Amino acid sequence: MKYAWLLAVAIVCSTPALEGQGLSRYRSFEFGSDVATVSALALIAPSEAKTIHQRPAVLQDLESRPSYWTPGSPAASTDPVEHLLFSFYNDQLFRVVADYSHERTEGMTGADMIEAISAVYGAPLPRTSRVANHFPSRLENESGTPVARWGDAEHGVVLYQTSSYGAAFRLIAVDTRLENLARKAESQAERLDDREAPQREVARQQKERDDGRAAAAKARAANKSTFRP
Repeated sequence: MKYAWLLAVAIVCSTPALEGQGLSRYRSFEFGSDVATVSALALIAPSEAKTIHQRPAVLQDLESRPSYWTPGSPAASTDPVEHLLFSFYNDQLFRVVADYSHERTEGMTGADMIEAISAVYGAPLPRTSRVANHFPSRLENESGTPVARWGDAEHGVVLYQTSSYGAAFRLIAVDTRLENLARKAESQAERLDDREAPQREVARQQKERDDGRAAAAKARAANKSTFRP
């Protein structure tokens, strides 16, 4: 228990400026920020952002793996975050997914994690509370078992345990309004993709034929000019 308590303290102390920050951000990443701002804070090139859909809205993801080492020091970092995924709706940050290192949360229980996260976001919501008209997304369903929730009318934070055999945890924080817009846009984009799939396949096959004919014509011209019987 002492070891688990120390790890819980490390999670909070790794980001001391967050205490009392409210639900409008994860660490220094504020919801609504654009790709350029988030990438600068995460020390990533904005060009690393991956476009998922371009219509009816631009949906992008940006990934970050925090350094194992403390900046400016030869010492290993105590930051428990292993991987961050930032999601954007029309260049506005609406979701942050934080995966915590198994090594740096080993031995910690769900209660330990709740205690550490509550130091940042306040008391969790009652376990019986549910978000009205909320249907879990594919990401939420794949994230494991919900352990605790924090939230208000504008934001939501959920802690998941991703493995039943070890303390592997994931935190998903969202701006509710932007997330709803992003989910609607994603659904519409998938319908458009499905509707246009046959046309894209016809175009792909036609391009393949055209490229084949062009390559054959080029080879014919080159070979004909040098051919000697």
